[in-house]
Amino acid sequence: MKMDDPKSAWKQADVKNWTKRHVAHLYRRAGFAATPDELKSGQKLGLEKCVDRLFNVETTKFDSMMKKMGATLLAARETRSLSAWWLYRMRFTPDQLLEKMTLFWHGHFATSAAKVNSADAMLDQNRILRNNALGKFEKMVSAIARDPAMLIYLDSQENRKTRPNENFARELMELFCLESGNYTETDIKQMARCFTGWEIRRKKFRFNPYQHDNGVKKFLSQSGNFGGEDAIKIVLAQAAAPRFIAKKLYRFFIADEPTPSPEMLEPLAQEIRKSNFDMGKTVRKILLSNIFYSKQSIGKKLRSPVEFAVGLKRALGASVNLNELANRLEQLGQLPFYPPNVAGWEGGRKWINSSTLLGRANLVGDLVRNNNTKWADSNLAVWLRKQNAARPEQAVDSLLELLVAVPIPGAAKSKLVRLAEKRGVKSHDAVADLIHAISLLPEFQLS
Repeated sequence: MKMDDPKSAWKQADVKNWTKRHVAHLYRRAGFAATPDELKSGQKLGLEKCVDRLFNVETTKFDSMMKKMGATLLAARETRSLSAWWLYRMRFTPDQLLEKMTLFWHGHFATSAAKVNSADAMLDQNRILRNNALGKFEKMVSAIARDPAMLIYLDSQENRKTRPNENFARELMELFCLESGNYTETDIKQMARCFTGWEIRRKKFRFNPYQHDNGVKKFLSQSGNFGGEDAIKIVLAQAAAPRFIAKKLYRFFIADEPTPSPEMLEPLAQEIRKSNFDMGKTVRKILLSNIFYSKQSIGKKLRSPVEFAVGLKRALGASVNLNELANRLEQLGQLPFYPPNVAGWEGGRKWINSSTLLGRANLVGDLVRNNNTKWADSNLAVWLRKQNAARPEQAVDSLLELLVAVPIPGAAKSKLVRLAEKRGVKSHDAVADLIHAISLLPEFQLS
């Protein structure tokens, strides 16, 4: 099927030969990674039921545990430990899709704890993103507009009618909803007046009617005595809004590059508009689409450091010191709760350079060889035997199927088989060395 036809690209896929590699691709993009058991069960379920499973997960007990962990963290006022807390959540959550979307929105509504300097505020914002990650986009934007962490980050704690703060109005259009070229500086100045009176008192959002500008505002071809909620509705009513969100989701789920044409994005943008910006319905359409399982998608993204590390841990059933992992991720360019600026992480090719490639390889080597790493099974050799991969070539095939997005060259695979034959696959150290060798392949960086 031609993927240059937008209508065909976004139709529901008919994958006649639904393999474990398809399941691994789905979990890599819609979550962090599949376990061997999830590969097996996912293949039996088929495409639609496998996607359904990602949307229907029981999390009550896990959420309760994470709430208690968050409360302990706040009591200790450990802002830096927020990253470790979230890495734990990403590693162990039963709801990978929800957590992956929370990470996506964190990059979209980027806010850094380095400036906010409040564990309470940052954790509250994280809850806002998670609670709305697969819900209605307007509700999430409205919540973010009142979020103390965002207002502090954008220096909008006090927005007075005599001196309207333009920061949130600018980012609302440029980074959150519309993109440059779809508004003017006058639109920003006029819209900023809508948010006057929005302030923070005692660490909570408060609307101060005495500081609100009740005059007529004119922006985006609209005129009236608008408030902040009105401004958000007007922005989302623009034709550019669903197209902008469609492009962001395309890059996150389908491919880093090239930038898709407006024609390719239009069916997805129409779905967003038709569903009233329902992100759950939109993401489901993406995960079921032809293009998602096509050569234009599989292996066409570079794993972010968080995806790289959390995915490896989930796939292998590993647990590590999360504060140490957070420090490694910071060196690799992506520390949760600490995006570099209001635009978030650029991603794509920016993730990879000579320094980060070496850092990624060292991270894998340390994880699989560190005596302090805990394993779901007693060690990697036992884990591998459970996959019915007791012979060298079977071990290589099983690991590649689980850990690598695309087939590797024959010569590279032969080299891995020779390594497995030489060392065997009956000891933890031998399997660890084999996994480390796989991590050195260029293909290992791809999602």
